[in-house]
This record gives sequence, structure tokens and C-alpha cells, in this order.
Amino acid sequence: MLAQATFKRAACFVTILMICWHTSLAVDPVELSDPALQARYVALTHELRCMQCQNESIADSPVDLAGDLRRQVRELLQAGKSDDEIRDWMSARYGDFILFRPRHSWRNAWLWGTPAALLVLGALVVVRIIRQRAALVAGDTAPVDES
Repeated sequence: MLAQATFKRAACFVTILMICWHTSLAVDPVELSDPALQARYVALTHELRCMQCQNESIADSPVDLAGDLRRQVRELLQAGKSDDEIRDWMSARYGDFILFRPRHSWRNAWLWGTPAALLVLGALVVVRIIRQRAALVAGDTAPVDES
């Protein structure tokens, strides 16, 4: 009985500790007054890349530059800009690299076409290998060596 009570207390303590610890790790605790605006803010900050960390979104990055970018997104949202206008503004200022999902353009067409081209090339190689092996089997008239 005493061991169960101790275990329950310890489990409760660990749960409370983890909940408090998880909320203390929040990088951007800003809450906007309008829930729709807050949802757009969260979505946009997860779509934009931190220019210093480069593999993190500005929502997840703790560096000062990401904080400045989050503040800028917040100001643009509160100024009534659309999501596309904010992406365009960020892209004009920092280049297309800031976007986690690059835009479709002729400049980066190779980025979108390379996987399809490699898939077709791989399929052609597989077909050629299969045909060559089938021709070898059909042309093989030597008796089977059973030693």
C-alpha cells in the first residue's frame, strides 16, 4: 500500500514537472487577440526558415534574428497584409531561401523536375537490365551441369 501511494505521488510529480517544463520551452509565447490571426501567425512562422539556423522555422528558432522575423510577421499581420503579401515581402528581402516550400518558377524548375527525371531514368535502366537478362536466358542452349 505504501509503495503504491509513493509511486502515485512520484508519477503525479513527474507529470506536473513535465507539463511545466514543456511550456517553459516555448520559443514564442506571443498570443494575438484574434484567434484567426493567431492561427495565420503560427502557420506563417512555421513556413518561414530562420536565416541563421537554416534548418529551423522562425517559430522554433531561439536566435534574435528569428525573433525579429516573428515580430515583423506579427506587425504585417496586424497591418492587414495577406499571407501571400507577407511571403512576398520576406522573399523580396531575404530571397526565396527563406521559404520552406519554394515557389514554382523557371529559375528553380530543376528542383521540381529532377526527381521525375531520375525516376524515369531508373525505370529505363531496370527495363534494359531485364531485357538483357531475358535475352541471355533465351540464347543459352548449353546443358545444365549437375555436378
